Amino acid sequence: MAWLIRPLRKTLTSPSLKALLPLHQHPKPTSLFTSRNYISDMRKSAFQANILRLLRKEIQYEHERCPPKQPVTRFNSFTIDDRAGEQWIRLRRKFGEKEDITIEATLFDGSLPVSNPGKVGDDVQLHITFIVNISKGDDSNVLEIMCSAWPDALEIQKLFVRGNNRTPDQPYFGPQFKLSNCKFDRSLQGIG
Repeated sequence: MAWLIRPLRKTLTSPSLKALLPLHQHPKPTSLFTSRNYISDMRKSAFQANILRLLRKEIQYEHERCPPKQPVTRFNSFTIDDRAGEQWIRLRRKFGEKEDITIEATLFDGSLPVSNPGKVGDDVQLHITFIVNISKGDDSNVLEIMCSAWPDALEIQKLFVRGNNRTPDQPYFGPQFKLSNCKFDRSLQGIG
């Protein structure tokens, strides 16, 4: 191996090579760093473009292989009216021959911070608002219940008896009440 290194050492230390080296050096050392940054940016850009191309192909393949599922139109005995792009969903059901039940619910429309002493980070309790309308036929009064749903409670905010023209006739002015989840579940066991 030494026989290979000795001639190279002589070549590197020769005066003719030292005279040629200044010709190949960059006049400004910063241009060397700039070109390195440019090259690394080009490599990064090419890498990102390649990743994006692979992701697009994978998404296209998955879309062609498994077309999107149709939205659910029924839940238990309710029909679902989900308006795409809106923050509301409507559930409808006929109970008996004349009674119509409509539930309109929002997506999560609020939250409250909950602090747990032993836990790191902030937890939140999510909130849903929903309105239940119960009517007996087209020309009868409508019972409208505005509710707030929390993970552990259901609060009835307002209760109205409305005429068929949907104007508030008789708002409920009684005491406020709150149903815990267990009591509410027990009271609704026969419905469904």
